[in-house]
Amino acid sequence: MEIKYEYSRKRSEFGRPCSFSDLPAEVTVDIPPDPALAEDFIPQDPVDFGVQEGPVLAMHEVNTERAQVSIRGVNHVEGGWPKHVDPKNSELTTRYREEVEREEVYTKTVQRLGSVRACPAPPQSPPEPPRATALLSLQVVEHYIRQNNTIDIYEEYFEEEEEEEEEEEHPSAKTINVIRDPNNPRRMATHLSWHPDGNRAVAVAYCSLDFQDSRKDLNSDSYVWDLEKPYAPELTLKPSSPVVTLEYNSKDWYHLLGGCYNGQIVYWDTRKGGLPTEMTPVEFSHRDPVYGACWLPSRTGTECFSGSTDGQVLWWDIRKMSQPSERLVLDISRQDQLKDALGAISLDFAPILPTKFLVGTEQGIIISCNRDAKTPPEKIANIFRSHIGAVYRVTRSPFFPKVFVSVGDWTARIWTEELMDSSSIMETKYHSSYLMNVCWSPVKPAVFFTVRSDGVLDIWDFLFHQKEPSLSLKVSNDPLLSLCSQDNGRIIGCGTKMGNVSLLEISPGLCTIRKNEKTLTSTMFEREARREKVLQDKYRERLLREQERLRAQPPEQEDPVQTFKQAQEDFLSSIKAERRRR
Repeated sequence: MEIKYEYSRKRSEFGRPCSFSDLPAEVTVDIPPDPALAEDFIPQDPVDFGVQEGPVLAMHEVNTERAQVSIRGVNHVEGGWPKHVDPKNSELTTRYREEVEREEVYTKTVQRLGSVRACPAPPQSPPEPPRATALLSLQVVEHYIRQNNTIDIYEEYFEEEEEEEEEEEHPSAKTINVIRDPNNPRRMATHLSWHPDGNRAVAVAYCSLDFQDSRKDLNSDSYVWDLEKPYAPELTLKPSSPVVTLEYNSKDWYHLLGGCYNGQIVYWDTRKGGLPTEMTPVEFSHRDPVYGACWLPSRTGTECFSGSTDGQVLWWDIRKMSQPSERLVLDISRQDQLKDALGAISLDFAPILPTKFLVGTEQGIIISCNRDAKTPPEKIANIFRSHIGAVYRVTRSPFFPKVFVSVGDWTARIWTEELMDSSSIMETKYHSSYLMNVCWSPVKPAVFFTVRSDGVLDIWDFLFHQKEPSLSLKVSNDPLLSLCSQDNGRIIGCGTKMGNVSLLEISPGLCTIRKNEKTLTSTMFEREARREKVLQDKYRERLLREQERLRAQPPEQEDPVQTFKQAQEDFLSSIKAERRRR
């Protein structure tokens, strides 16, 4: 059934203007309140509203005596310029105006202030406290004007007292948050990388580095955590193999570079989700885990390089990751033999030195490399024999690019590239536990942070204390492996062996640069470098004299039995002396 209704209207009524009339209001519908519905509503109590309590004042403008004098001085200048002042030269005219103001404005103002001060009040007039206060203020102003000719209204009078208060502040740190690995069994938090956009997020690489870890239920995911929502990861990264290192691209914030345990290099575009955007083929990748991967400051922002314990450093372009664009074998004998190469366990690159980078090896040697060299052997520029064990971390100073710090065995050492083939210029004391990581403060040039295998974070300020850390804090009962500081130096992230990432906030004294601190730190490093150079020269001279003395003496026949007995006696005596000391 079809229902149809037509509306009809006269043709003369189309386009007719509306006719409005003024009628009184009338109630069309009246709905009385229902008390039974009151339970469904929440009363808003109290209700805030604004009320203007202050009196309404009019705005007045007064042309003071100082402004009148200033106007007269400017008119005088505009009336006629001296011969040595070119009216078209804005710099000269501005300078001449300032001279006129200094000579006329301040002189006449001081004279008037003096006359006002000298003018007594009538004896019959009652005392006026506001007038007395004004006269006292004029006396103070006149004194300062006569003394300095001008008043610096921006001068800080209590700067020294503020510095003393800052120095008296005891260094401290507190844990503000802990991010935990959501998987079970737990894995190591091997690397941290802060988001370049205000450090609002942190990327954490999770991987088990235990030798022959045969747990089959081990998860290979890594995560990006939002600091405002630390209870669930913002993004889950799903690589084919567990990620050992992760790095944000400072030029393109959405790109994440990862080095995998199986030697592959992978990168993500976080806008597309957690699956890898591109990865290197296994046959052209590293043969061992990738412990270091860094972005290069290229024009396109797509170039990077990686280092592994297989003894190679490979350069990549994420637009074409089918094979590396360049290759370097870490053979310190400069024979370019992979069988003699040293395994890279840490990698550092500073954008301020775009062609140089540092490699920390498993054998305790730091290699300074130069990518611009013509041949691969020439790319190994310098060698620093640093630690007894592996160099777990090496990083350049953000203030002095030629100075870098390394950790390995039980100490942290500071080096300079100005001294070739020499020992470190400064070092920390020997700890009872291994040092696992280090990073510089991005704010204070003499401050750096170290973490140890006993779960302790040490904050060193070599400008004030060189034998002991300024602050030692027990962060966790598990070994601390990874360490990274925010750009402002206020928040520090520490990753543990059990996958927990502790975020610590340090006191303002440890993240606020003091006056002349950079100059004092530079002077300290230069002094220690000169001292080390003098000691190195003396050692070489003594070594040469000893060699000449041995050449001059006739060779003596030593009895091997007697030599062994003497060495045995010395060894036993040293053990007895150590027992007596304990």
